[in-house]
Amino acid sequence: MTDAALSPPPARPSAFHELEVLWVHHWTPQLFSFRVARPDDFRFRSGEFVMIGLPGEDGGKPVLRAYSIASPCWDEQLEFLSIAVPDGPLTSRLVNIKPGDSVLMGKKPTGTLVLDALTGGDTLWLIGTGTGLAPWLSVARDPDTYARFGRVIVCHTVRNVADLGYRDFFTSGIHDDPLIGEEAAAQLTYYPTVTREAFETPGRITDRIKSGAIFADLGLPAGFSPERDRVMLCGSMAMIKETAELLEGFGLKEGSNAEPGDYVLERAFVG
Repeated sequence: MTDAALSPPPARPSAFHELEVLWVHHWTPQLFSFRVARPDDFRFRSGEFVMIGLPGEDGGKPVLRAYSIASPCWDEQLEFLSIAVPDGPLTSRLVNIKPGDSVLMGKKPTGTLVLDALTGGDTLWLIGTGTGLAPWLSVARDPDTYARFGRVIVCHTVRNVADLGYRDFFTSGIHDDPLIGEEAAAQLTYYPTVTREAFETPGRITDRIKSGAIFADLGLPAGFSPERDRVMLCGSMAMIKETAELLEGFGLKEGSNAEPGDYVLERAFVG
């Protein structure tokens, strides 16, 4: 018997990166953001998602969920936005992470909330509810977004005012971005709505679309136009399905990576 016959088989490469947590911020007891070190070989398109998780307890399989990357494709760190679900297998543990801890991240980003899945237009609408804001944090900091669209409108609907975690960023902080600050100041509009507390723009985004209030607030012609508007949707299933129906009613057609269109949604999240 040779030495080669006694050698163990080579270890299979891991399907995950094990990454150090660099920063954690808790917006509310349930809503938090965190950043991890970006692997040198990790490439993605702004708006894509990736699997994030933690090792299984007591040696079990890793617990993983799909998370949109909240960083633009050029950033040296990767940011994620999460909500802690009571008794959730992953988030009930993930909410307790601290700088210096490690998380697992898949090696293959994917998704349809990317500029490649849209045809050209004048105005880009980024409509999200809750943590569905995450991909817009990525897309809104991509220089290609401002090169392709003259106006970018970030719509974020939440239950409570405290859930508008990135409100200050979209109203002022993004203007200091060294790469796209000037473009954002000139071209980006932030439009938050709140459903369960008094707010200057109250209610669900779908109701404000149907009533025409959002267009009046922004000084725009009522309704969406296939010639002018391109739309991305992320968040609750109910919002995505209702808004998609409204968009179809205005004549917009759904796009994909294979066949770009007027609007896109992330079917991996919707089912």
